[in-house]
Amino acid sequence: MGLQERIAQVEQRIQAACERSGRQASDVQMVAVTKYVSTEKTGQVLDAGLIHLGENRWQNAKDKWEALHERGVWHFIGHLQTNKVKDVIGKFEYIHSLDRLSLAKELEKKAAELELIVKVFVQINVSGEESKYGLAPEAVEDFFQALQQMPHLKVVGLMTMAPEVDEPEQTRPVFRGLRELRDQLNTLGLTAEPIKHLSMGMSGDFEIAVEEGATFVRLGSILVGKEED
Repeated sequence: MGLQERIAQVEQRIQAACERSGRQASDVQMVAVTKYVSTEKTGQVLDAGLIHLGENRWQNAKDKWEALHERGVWHFIGHLQTNKVKDVIGKFEYIHSLDRLSLAKELEKKAAELELIVKVFVQINVSGEESKYGLAPEAVEDFFQALQQMPHLKVVGLMTMAPEVDEPEQTRPVFRGLRELRDQLNTLGLTAEPIKHLSMGMSGDFEIAVEEGATFVRLGSILVGKEED
């Protein structure tokens, strides 16, 4: 299957999921995860009309970003080490993986030096798996209180990763939990503007995530394909 066919198929599945849940497909953005493909292939993704690109390591993204950064909207979607903040800040429009106070402080420090506002998603470990990064749901309110002292960080959304399961339907409580947490935070008024976005859903479970309110779905091989495609 070619790239355009994969894109069309995913768009149809998102449309159907939106119809089932009473949403508009225009409210859901596909982030093409290009971490496993070359600069040339990433250029083809942009040529096909996708503008949101997801990378999880700067060393893998560097060549692609340097060649193509003006053409896309870049999302850093991987775990971000504090000592790597200097590499990604100012290059990625969105950082999806703010998961601890030390990282927030480093992002704030570097953003202040560069006079930037950094758009961040706070990563929540809704499933409670030890193998997953992210804040425990019960720690989120205190974390947001601390972020109020960091004017160069703009929380635009929450992010989570669901467990790997046999049936996608089993992920629904995780995605629903993230949406409910966002809504609870918005009632507390801990951010200057209401939190809008939910970054959740990957190739195996994105339809369930869309039904539960995802605004960004992070899609790799199902959308981008493999290098030889």
